[in-house]
Amino acid sequence: MPNKNKMLNIKSLFFFLALIWLNSCSGQKTELIALPFEQDLFPEGITIDSRTKTVYLNSLKHNKIVSSSIDGSNPKTFLESNEYNYLSGFGMTIKGDTLYALGNTLPEDKNSSILLFLQLSTGDLIDSYTLNDSDFHYWNDLAVSSTNEIFITDSESNKIYKIKRPDKSIAVFLDNKAIPNCNGITISPNDKHLYLASNNGIAIVDLSSKKLMNKPKEEYSSIDGLKYYKNNLYGIVNGWGEQSQNGLFKYELNSTGTEILKSKKLVEFTERFRIPTTFDICDGYIYFITNTQIDNLDGNTNKIIDTNKLEPYRMMKIKVE
Repeated sequence: MPNKNKMLNIKSLFFFLALIWLNSCSGQKTELIALPFEQDLFPEGITIDSRTKTVYLNSLKHNKIVSSSIDGSNPKTFLESNEYNYLSGFGMTIKGDTLYALGNTLPEDKNSSILLFLQLSTGDLIDSYTLNDSDFHYWNDLAVSSTNEIFITDSESNKIYKIKRPDKSIAVFLDNKAIPNCNGITISPNDKHLYLASNNGIAIVDLSSKKLMNKPKEEYSSIDGLKYYKNNLYGIVNGWGEQSQNGLFKYELNSTGTEILKSKKLVEFTERFRIPTTFDICDGYIYFITNTQIDNLDGNTNKIIDTNKLEPYRMMKIKVE
């Protein structure tokens, strides 16, 4: 039998080397946090409650939501599999004591999307909205305004949906060929502008007029998660075939928030990153899962492609520039 102390020392060495590698790839100090959840979650969505320092992850495979303290301790199941008719988890966000959680059916041909409103303090269902129609749609991510207007991207069309509670209707806010297949979405704190990660690049929309304020650039495309923070945009780029083009980026806006001036790569995604998707910002730090492993899940069968490749989830913490 191998010497246990020797095995522990080897594991510690590998972890230490991983931290060195991660720090060197970004040019600034990063922290890697181990999350002790089951290894077959395949989390697409992440959000953080800044008041309680609790991180929430959803699951593409198990139609559930888990939580832990931001340091990875105290892991729990927040929403059981299929509870309140939840589907495969996609974008999530938190406002006040409410967790907003999007879900879609897998396999894709079943074609149903859902939005749950969950009370953080109790886990109880506040409300839900479901989209079922003949058109193919995929609710991917969402943003909530200061007046509780909810904007949702559809990654399979040119549409942005809007919900204004307590109205139970789901309206198409925008349908524009200039913003195809939007993924990430975020809103300015003054509710003036909506920022969309479309296939054409980042689109900036004036909310009052629904007018497109800029011409999206392809160089700012292939973005998954997108956040507004202190007059800058931050995005996880994971859609380029050339891995060196992917990473965590900062996009500097002009003073009016209507134009992107330049971009800067904060973290480069090398082969050790297994499809980071979305992220959240809490107390001046960005948090995201470095290894969602969703490339190891067959979306048509909802089966794991290779169970031998499953690994513990790691959450990166990096200070916002």
